Amino acid sequence: MIAFLFPGQGSQTVGMGKALADAFPEARAAFDEADAAFAAAGSGAGPALSALCFEGPEDALMLTEHTQPAILTMSVAAARVLGARGLEPQIVAGHSLGEYSANVVAGTFAFGDAVGIVRRRGRYMQEAVPVGQGAMAAILGLDLAGVQRACEEAASGEVVSPANINGPDQIVIAGAVAAVQRAIERARARGAKRALPLPVSAPFHCALMKPAEDRLAPELRALAARDPRVAIVANVDAQPKEDARSAIEALVRQVSAPVRWEESVRRLASAGVTTYVEVGPGRVLGGLVRKIHRDATVLAFGQPEDLEAVLAGAK
Repeated sequence: MIAFLFPGQGSQTVGMGKALADAFPEARAAFDEADAAFAAAGSGAGPALSALCFEGPEDALMLTEHTQPAILTMSVAAARVLGARGLEPQIVAGHSLGEYSANVVAGTFAFGDAVGIVRRRGRYMQEAVPVGQGAMAAILGLDLAGVQRACEEAASGEVVSPANINGPDQIVIAGAVAAVQRAIERARARGAKRALPLPVSAPFHCALMKPAEDRLAPELRALAARDPRVAIVANVDAQPKEDARSAIEALVRQVSAPVRWEESVRRLASAGVTTYVEVGPGRVLGGLVRKIHRDATVLAFGQPEDLEAVLAGAK
């Protein structure tokens, strides 16, 4: 059984997607479609989304409201290249923003609608917490219970909590700056191998994102949505969503809830997945899968030269 996995924020690089767009007409068409939707969702003149992906500059691509539609577009373009060659997923999942890519590929809502809503999602998430007031940190080598205790001990009335549960020894926390720093110290005291701040612009997937969730919810619920063609294993509860309403509600709740990635991969494995294809920029998710589902086949497609190996490995 084949699962497609879609990356989230952090996998972006200047130049992403250009080789695909140059090599495959279906990828070029995806970028053209995204350019129109991105412009329609903006507020005034600005660079085309494809230009941001292909040429940067990096500081513009790194703006959250640009990064999110850029990664979505790169991922959907790559999926369309695979689909045009007969490779379709039997189940899908995405990490944070990647869950939108998963829904597009599963057919829950239109690609153009997704480009617009993730641009606004990025803007709402950035505006929820002023720059400099929120932070995230990676805790390595400490289990979830230990990380949760470190956060509880460090909170002192402020928000800090697990945000991305990526694997048995890799958990990202998010919250107020001072509380995250205290949690780093508590995690080290509890035996974490490493605990380090991450270079992010906002504290994603924690209670501080509730204002963004409240702004995004009515827009998500207003989307023209259909039951997905294949199940989407959702971040929020690691359960498969097989109807439009459940898929949308999972995206609503996801904004301020932790990404349960380790559980999601285990759920995919229990459903019978033996082959994972990371579709889009980077190879972060494949590395996480290898630590969770050790005997699986893990492939990645983000460049033209990946195509032959992916098609052969997913047979």
